[in-house]
Formats: sequence, C-alpha cells, structure tokens
Amino acid sequence: MKSFIYGMVAASMLTVTTSCNDEWEDEQYEQYISFRAPLNDQGITAVYVPFTRKNSDGKAKYGSGISNYELPVIVSGSTHNSATRVVNFQHDPDTLNALNWARFATREELYYKDMNPYCEFPSTLTIPKGQDVGLLNIKIDFNNLDLVDKWIFPITVAEGDGYTPNPRKNYKKAMLRIFPFNDYSGDYSATSLTIAVKGDQNSTGLTWLRTYVVNDNTVFFYAGRFDESNPQRGKYKIYAQFNGGKSGTIKMWSDNPEMNLVVNKEASYRMVESEDQTYPYLRYRNVIINNIDYSFDDYTSLSGSKFSYTVSGTLTLQRTINTQIPDEDQAIQW
Repeated sequence: MKSFIYGMVAASMLTVTTSCNDEWEDEQYEQYISFRAPLNDQGITAVYVPFTRKNSDGKAKYGSGISNYELPVIVSGSTHNSATRVVNFQHDPDTLNALNWARFATREELYYKDMNPYCEFPSTLTIPKGQDVGLLNIKIDFNNLDLVDKWIFPITVAEGDGYTPNPRKNYKKAMLRIFPFNDYSGDYSATSLTIAVKGDQNSTGLTWLRTYVVNDNTVFFYAGRFDESNPQRGKYKIYAQFNGGKSGTIKMWSDNPEMNLVVNKEASYRMVESEDQTYPYLRYRNVIINNIDYSFDDYTSLSGSKFSYTVSGTLTLQRTINTQIPDEDQAIQW
C-alpha cells in the first residue's frame, strides 16, 4: 500500500514539473513592437548626441554638424523573437500636436517645434528571428538649427504585416528631444556668477546656467536671468566662441543690437580631465570659465522701460564620462 502511495506522489510531482516547464517555455506575453524611449516628467525623451558624429579616427562620419541617434526597437515578450519581422515607421505630427495642447494649451509661443525637416530615417527596419532588439538609425542635420526653439522629433511604429505595434501609445510612440553637445556645452554651475542692476552695489546669483551648441567650438547662453521658460529668450542670446584646445580665450557677442551687450573683459577658460580613482573607466571633464564680465539691457520685461544689468564671475561645468558606453547612452549633464 505504501509503495502504491509513493508511486502516485512521484507521478504527480513529475506531472507538475513537466507542466511548469512547458508553461515556462511558452510565450507569456504578446510579442509587441515597442520603442525604448522612456518619458521624463515633461512627457518627452531627452537624447544627447554629439554635434558632429565622428569615426574612431576623429574624422566627421557624415559631415560637420551632422550626427545620428540609433533608437532601440524592441520585440517584447518572455521568449525570443519567434519570426523575422519587417517593422514600419512613420513621422507622427499628430501626437506632437496633442502633447503641445495638453501641456501649453493656447500658449503657442511655448510649443515644441517639429524636428522632422532636419531628420532622416528609414521607413522600415528588419528584426531577424531570434533577435529581440533592432536599432533604427536617425540622422540629424544640426546646421542652421536654432536651439532657441524647443525641437521634438515625433515618430511612431506603424501598422504592418507580421507584427503588432504595442497597444500602449507610450510604447509605440517616441517624442525625442534631441540635444547636440560639444566639449563646451552643458549645465554650468553658476553660484560664483553675480547679477546686479548697473550702478547698484547689491547683487544676486544664479544656481546654474545652460549653454546650447552653435557649432563644434561655439555655444550660446541667455543673458542675466533669462532662460528657456521665457518667451522673449531669443532676444537675449550671447554667443561664446572658445578659441584654443585645453585652454584659451572666449570671444563673446550678440546679434541683437537692442540688447546693447558690452563685453567689459575678455573671458578665458581651461579644461581639466581626471580619472576616477576607484573606477578607472570613469573620466571627469571640468571646464572652468573665468573673467566673465558683461553688461546688457533688458528692454522687454516691462513695457516702455529699460533695465541695465552687469554680470560677472565664474562658471564651472563638470561632465562625468563613462568611456565604456556610447555618448547617447550616458546619463550626463550635456
């Protein structure tokens, strides 16, 4: 009798084990097609690429001011991709329009602009059987692209044969805000920068100051306290051209005479790099800008009035670079 019971228990265990193994080998979810483009708190995906994409020999891959981003396309599921799939993609202005309305309503001066005229991408991508991720190569021409405007490249997985786009729109659509960077662009610590009404002894400071790429050795930033949130920001651009290698001088100018920019002293910079003592694959790049000293007029904040400001001090940028991964995969302050 005991032998019979033991035999029944063993047979039951074998059945359960076999059943579990079969379930594990089966697909647990649909093999939908999705983008890897996680959204931030603004409902977009920030992407950072070099202003000029270069080969390993340092030469421009596509030409000056032309770069690219490889957008991951994923076949979701608990098992490997079961078939070769030719996936279709489309530019998606409708979703960008919906995003602008949801975030800014009638404030059209704050809207994101469509970056599609500056981007090229293949209409299809083949993901072979057994491969779960493909890379959609998006080429971007930053020449003549004014980063005063907030640019978004909207793209979606289109319908097609042999696959199903992920039914969740945040997975099958990507809202890419593509930022170019060079050696001098990024978010500078501005705690040592002071701003004062001209002729007044009292001054205040900034926490940080963002610079935007113009070309490989030039950036621009906004004068005084103007930033990306101000609709008048385009009138207060200050260009900064870095002349030198690891150190040198900075030429500053404006293309708006109404701003009345006066550079009182020539700024200088130096670039210092070091390796992390614990993790040698991490490299720290510091850009220190000294002798900032300029004045300008704010003529838009109050109708019919003009305020003159002086700005002086130092800016410091630190960028942490992981030498083991591509630029666009790094969580860096650009």
